Amino acid sequence: MQVENKDDQKLEFLWEHLSWPEIQERLKEVDVAILPCGAIEQHGPHLPVDIDYYDALHLAIDVAKACTTPRPFVLPPIPFGVSYHHQDFKGTISVTNEALSRFVYDIGMSLAQNGIKKLLILNGHGDNAPTLNFAAQMINRDAHIFVCVDTGETSDEDLYGLSETPNDIHAGEIETSTTLALRPHMVKMEKAVDEIPQFGSRYMDFTSAYGLPWYVRTHKISKSGVIGAPSLADAKKGQMMWDIMVEHLVKFIEDIKNSKLEDLHQRRY
Repeated sequence: MQVENKDDQKLEFLWEHLSWPEIQERLKEVDVAILPCGAIEQHGPHLPVDIDYYDALHLAIDVAKACTTPRPFVLPPIPFGVSYHHQDFKGTISVTNEALSRFVYDIGMSLAQNGIKKLLILNGHGDNAPTLNFAAQMINRDAHIFVCVDTGETSDEDLYGLSETPNDIHAGEIETSTTLALRPHMVKMEKAVDEIPQFGSRYMDFTSAYGLPWYVRTHKISKSGVIGAPSLADAKKGQMMWDIMVEHLVKFIEDIKNSKLEDLHQRRY
C-alpha cells in the first residue's frame, strides 16, 4: 500500500519514515503503537487478494490521523496471515500459526525494548485472531507491557447493524461496501456472487451473538470464495462503516494513551 502523501506532516507517526533520533524524541511523548496485521488471500471473483492487508493499514493510518497529538506510532504492516482455509483458491498465501505468532512476539518484544508500553495489534483478518491473541499474551507475560488485539470487537456490533446479510464475513456486503468506499476501481461488481451459508444453528452462525468460533475450509461452504452478499454493497454504506471503525478506535487509543500503564491493569469504569 502506498502511504506517501504530499501533506507529509500528517504521516509523522509512521515508524519507518522516522530516523532513530526522531523516534527517540517521540518516545518521550507517546508510548502507544499500532501494529496492522492482514492477509493475502482470495476474496471472491470480484475483490483483490490484498483486502485484509490494505484495510488494516488504511484503518491504522486513519485512526492515527484522527488522534490528538502526540499521535500513536503506526508500524509497518504484516501482510501475510493464517489463511490455510482459503488455499483451495489461487492467490492465497498462508503462513503457519507458529510462524506468525513468533514473528509478532519478536516484534512486540523489540518494541518494548524501544520503550513502547501500549501495543494495539490491529487485525484485518479474522482467522489471525487466535494466533495474535496468543502472541499478545506472550508479549505481556515477558515484556510486562499492555497488549491487545482488535479483530473488529470495537465496531462489529455497529457494522452488523448496518448490514442486511447474516453470516456476512468474507468478501460480502461489508467488505465489498468498504472497498467501494475506498477503492471503487478495484471492485468488479459484474463478477460478484452471493453465497450466504445457512447452518441451522445460531451457535454456528458466524455473526450470531451466541456463535462459537469454529473452523472450516472455505471451499466446503462456498464455491466462489464469497461468504455473504456483495450484491447488497454500496459505497455510502461502506463509508459509514469506515467512520464507525475509526471513531471507536480513536476513542480507545485516546483512552489508553492518557492512562498510566499501572492504571490500565486496575481501572474502574
